[in-house]
Amino acid sequence: MKPLHYKSLLHITRNVETCTKRFYQRQRLTNAAVQKKRSELFSKEVKRQAALITDVEKIEVKYHGQPEDCTLIMNKSMSTPFNCAQHIGQAILDRSVLAEVNGKVWDMHRPLEEDCTLSFLHFRQPDPYYVNRAFWRAASVMLGAVLETVFKDDIYVELCSFPSPNVRTGSFVYDVDLKRPNWEPRKEELRTLSGAMTKLSLSALPFKRLEVDAKLAFEMFSDNQYKRAQVPHIAAQGEKGNSVVLYRVGDFVDMSRGPLISNTSHMGKVSIASVHPIKVDSGELLRFQGVALPKGFMMNHFSFGILQKRAEQLNTGRVPSIPIIGDIGAKPQQLSAAK
Repeated sequence: MKPLHYKSLLHITRNVETCTKRFYQRQRLTNAAVQKKRSELFSKEVKRQAALITDVEKIEVKYHGQPEDCTLIMNKSMSTPFNCAQHIGQAILDRSVLAEVNGKVWDMHRPLEEDCTLSFLHFRQPDPYYVNRAFWRAASVMLGAVLETVFKDDIYVELCSFPSPNVRTGSFVYDVDLKRPNWEPRKEELRTLSGAMTKLSLSALPFKRLEVDAKLAFEMFSDNQYKRAQVPHIAAQGEKGNSVVLYRVGDFVDMSRGPLISNTSHMGKVSIASVHPIKVDSGELLRFQGVALPKGFMMNHFSFGILQKRAEQLNTGRVPSIPIIGDIGAKPQQLSAAK
């Protein structure tokens, strides 16, 4: 057997040292540090995109609704439906959850891109279908934000994903890898999560939308094995084929096709009702489930308790597939509750 050449031995040693260094760096990851990194990259990209707008162009926005129809002159790719609502009146601004721009559902904080017609959607309209879906989707994003902040630093929370919003399931959901097998939260811990959701809603933080290149999204979520693997798939399904839509609420950044509600204050009474283990190809995730009412919708304790009981049952929404990078054709797995 030939002795190892010095350069070969040095190469092996360096590889081991690199792997060891990466392992300990991985061990020292904290949710706060990762959240800060994503938020900073988000802010940097916002500034970069804003710098691309060198000339301020005016667009004509024809508003239809209360208190009266009017025409607004706004700035292309800068002004948002939220800005338009500020010109119309405080009551419209407070109740508007989504906008409808040229017949298309639109985020309140998404810049307007051309001359358009504009109206606003709210919870008490005759058909609140799109508003309800945006509310349920935003509730999942808020739950993800809470889960990244409530646990101690020694617990690295890797958020996976949440199924498409479906109010009929009785709960909004987020599937998470806590790396704590057989963890069953106590009632006090569920109440802590519910309290954190309430605190977030009272903060009235806006949901800021940003469309970014898939490479930047990959960099943002490089510390999350699930999100990192999802980026190419999400980008391939987008309108441009190479971009990902992100939302930031506070310092929390997540991927979602949207649209989401205007801000967290649209959430009223909320409860995180249960946590269920679910099986996926890579092992086990925890499915956090909650129920919430829009702000201003009153319900007595008994009636809300019925909703909570329903939300305690395992939500049979789609279980996340854990794709391999490049496997665009990955199929969703069927729901399988861990026993």
